[in-house]
Amino acid sequence: RIWKRAPDGAWHCSDVLEGVHESTVRSCAWSPDGKLLADASFDGTTAIWEYSGGDFELVDTLEGHVNEVKSVSWSQSGSMVATCSRDRAAWIWEILPGNDHECVDVLEGHTEDVKMVQWHPFFDVLVSVSYDNTIRVWADDGDGKWPCVQTLTEAGNSGHSSTVWSISFNQKGDRMVTCSDDCTLKIWDASIDLSQPTTGEGHESWRHISTLSGYHGRTIFSVHWSSEGVIASGAGDDAICLFAEENSMVEGPSYRLILKKEKAHDTDVNCVRWCPQNPRVLASVSDDGTVKLWELQGDILD
Repeated sequence: RIWKRAPDGAWHCSDVLEGVHESTVRSCAWSPDGKLLADASFDGTTAIWEYSGGDFELVDTLEGHVNEVKSVSWSQSGSMVATCSRDRAAWIWEILPGNDHECVDVLEGHTEDVKMVQWHPFFDVLVSVSYDNTIRVWADDGDGKWPCVQTLTEAGNSGHSSTVWSISFNQKGDRMVTCSDDCTLKIWDASIDLSQPTTGEGHESWRHISTLSGYHGRTIFSVHWSSEGVIASGAGDDAICLFAEENSMVEGPSYRLILKKEKAHDTDVNCVRWCPQNPRVLASVSDDGTVKLWELQGDILD
């Protein structure tokens, strides 16, 4: 469903995109120019819609995954789309003239479901997170292949001990945050120039700098970093938490809880996203069938 805000501030459903998928639509993402919308479905396909002349038209369907597609993400240039699936793979698709799409590489390395893929905000670097408890970083080797250049694990990098569900970058692109079934959020810092990624395993571009624990009582399904530096998380405990970096004299960065919105929904909070135009407005969706819009005013989310 496409929602538009009326002059009186109310939100109305303007379009319903249907008749394409045979199962649940799990994820959707707008292209950087706002002209294309990609949606990923449990039927194993990803649909590409074009918004033109006030209407949405299906322009392509990406097929190739053998199981449910869990996530879809556009590169910062809008020239590539990444998808990931229960089939343990991530696919990178190149946008061709006429809204055609071609798979340029299949990224294999995860040993379980790939839950989410996310492009870096400035560079052609892709991050994937998985049911195998790991975070993988992929980069173009210059020859059209996308090898894994780093794997973040519990043993080697102070990573997660259970399924990693979501990942988000900060505005500068030098930090990312991940969340997990282990009920923690982890902050990662890029220690080198990401525009010059090194190929091959063992590339140490990202390092763990902070773990936020004890704030959610059940699986943290979603995390998103606002342009103002506020991290939002949504979890299976029906709550939304907000965090921000605090100025501290101790060595290394630290983050504090700004607020926790208990019972934000009647059941699991599956996704949280900050508005790109107004970084104080947060959207949340839930298994209770609702989408809620919140505004951060000081230390109050209402």
